[in-house]
Amino acid sequence: MSETGRDLRLAARAGFAGRTVGRARGCVHANLVVLPAAQASGFAAFCTANPVACPLLAVGAPGDPRLPGLGEDLDVRTDLPGYLRHRDGQATPAADLLAYWQADSVAIAIGCWFGAEAALAAAGIRMRHVELGLQGPLFRSNRMASPAGGFAGPVVVSARPFAAADVPRVAAITALLPRSHGAPLHQGDPAALGIADLARPDWGEPIPPEAGEVLVYWGCGLTALAALEAAGLSAFATHAPGCMLVTDLPEELPRWP
Repeated sequence: MSETGRDLRLAARAGFAGRTVGRARGCVHANLVVLPAAQASGFAAFCTANPVACPLLAVGAPGDPRLPGLGEDLDVRTDLPGYLRHRDGQATPAADLLAYWQADSVAIAIGCWFGAEAALAAAGIRMRHVELGLQGPLFRSNRMASPAGGFAGPVVVSARPFAAADVPRVAAITALLPRSHGAPLHQGDPAALGIADLARPDWGEPIPPEAGEVLVYWGCGLTALAALEAAGLSAFATHAPGCMLVTDLPEELPRWP
């Protein structure tokens, strides 16, 4: 691995504004949520109650933009390639969160599927979303998250196409990576998840499966965003789509004796 999580964070701090898909492979990528301390414990409880969709990686101290357990010299206000500031139901892109940050701001990091890419690449599995430089489609499903801490909402799923022959290995490998959402929730027929039109994802870009491919679905950290929106919080901040917080944590398969 030539590029580290710290390399990518420093690039973002210096102005890099691209997506993190396919970057810093082998490092855990994370969704970021920043919200007032009054809501942070309840939101963390929601993540804990939904560990597949929202694997909780870290909760910061009020007013502290660092998450030292996730990386050296890490500052959540500047070290992501893009942010969204949410206010009264409207999302506004932002290059950083320096002006947004408050004395009671709490940073919460939730695992992201991008961390699984290194293990799949090492297994020789083709990932067309990486070849295309796309995050891929994300959908609100008909499954409901477990309510907790005053938060509730649908489970959001991410979908990526894989060769049908590779799907059993993809499922087995990702099942060993719980910080990156673990095993798939579903494969194949989108109607089973309440998805009516693959060409119209709620977030991201459609990637229609080619002949011989199967769409595989995982729990997604945007489940947290759906819960925040449903709760009607007046103001909070998140990463921009595909612009994750890249940590120093290695996403490695277990080493068997």
